[in-house]
Amino acid sequence: MTAATAARDASGTPVQHWDAPFASRPVNATVTVPGSKSLTNRYLVLAALADGPSRLRAPLHSRDSVLMIDALRQLGATITEVPGDGTFGPDLEVVPLPASAPVTEARIDCGLAGTVMRFVPPLAALRNGVSVFDGDPHARKRPMGTIIEALKALGVAVSAEDGNAPSSLPFAVAGKGSVRGGHLVIDASASSQFVSALLLVGARFDDGLHLEHVGKPVPSLDHINMTVSVLRGAGVSVDDSVPNHWVVAPGPIRAFDQRIEQDLSNAGPFLAAALASRGTVRIPNWPAETQQVGDLWRNILTSMGATVTLDSGVLTVTGGPEIKGGDFADTSELAPTVAALCALASEPSRLTGIAHLRGHETDRLAALVAEINRLGGDAEETPDGLLIRPARLHAGVVHSYADHRMATAGAILGLAVPGVQVEDIATTAKTMPDFPQLWAGMLAQEGTSAAGPEGRGSGAEH
Repeated sequence: MTAATAARDASGTPVQHWDAPFASRPVNATVTVPGSKSLTNRYLVLAALADGPSRLRAPLHSRDSVLMIDALRQLGATITEVPGDGTFGPDLEVVPLPASAPVTEARIDCGLAGTVMRFVPPLAALRNGVSVFDGDPHARKRPMGTIIEALKALGVAVSAEDGNAPSSLPFAVAGKGSVRGGHLVIDASASSQFVSALLLVGARFDDGLHLEHVGKPVPSLDHINMTVSVLRGAGVSVDDSVPNHWVVAPGPIRAFDQRIEQDLSNAGPFLAAALASRGTVRIPNWPAETQQVGDLWRNILTSMGATVTLDSGVLTVTGGPEIKGGDFADTSELAPTVAALCALASEPSRLTGIAHLRGHETDRLAALVAEINRLGGDAEETPDGLLIRPARLHAGVVHSYADHRMATAGAILGLAVPGVQVEDIATTAKTMPDFPQLWAGMLAQEGTSAAGPEGRGSGAEH
């Protein structure tokens, strides 16, 4: 079911196409997913600034987290793998950046990780020496101007390697060992990560940080709330009582011993499998309270016709006889999974409040429209989202655009549409190592019904 077949792109370069497994019967599985990338990388940054050694238990081990670890090591932190519970790899012990260190040049590979390219430059401003940032080719297209201009406003020298003023990767940050801080006004309408990046280091600024956003609404406020929560858990005083203002008091960041929640956003494709196959998927250890945006799955999937229950920490999702469409606002990083289900729905759907996804790993709105329509679907872009109408899908290749969430969206479509292939499924390692094996394991679990997939809605070809 997970065989890869060779193909070539227009230039003749070999490309691997993964045969997306088709669900010939309703899924009935229990799935545990790795730790949250968003939480892992936030706690890694805090640990690098803490007042003593910290430990991350059950962290995510993926390309994005490895890039963050390597970046922090370049800046002087000591990060060591130590035995954990063994489910998804070792724990991490972090010795923070030294209080004083020789002036050295660090070279930071951001890959395609937004948390690295945005969270680490403000941290680099607190060390002595130049830190040079670059990443994958598409990373140079991602919005970075807000962080660059914010650092300049804080008195930090930022330059392109040719000496010119940069607006994106690559660039160099010349740290002097401290940042004064104070009142800073930014426009974070392109990404909530600009706010989180500055909040994470604000307590280490001499005068703390009063961050003010002006402009269009900040997207993905749930991620900012997550940042505020982890800061408060480490003893940092953050006042967010006034909309678009965040005040971080100067002071220490308390060392911690923290277990990382599993990634609820990455649980989405597995939960979606319940709807796409009219089956049941259970996710154990679902937190009763969380700041992760993935907790929205409970409401989203219910509105799409699933039965959703949370009992004794186990989230259980059972698909209905059809997938219902509807209006879905502010789905943020969940949007590719939601869009895949909408392409299988029996009713039209509208996704709104996600214009910022044009600046993610790829232009996700354009990519979703292209790939849904490539399979015979009916999708179009709107100024801030997508319109997806029922259509009968057929076999074909879903291109991933080096975007992990595009790849998993293709896997969802393949459950309901025979003959779907996903180009470059390996890109899922960005946040979910071994995704193909986890996906195959879900489908291989015993106890599934013998009923076939007929009647899953107008989106599937049978």
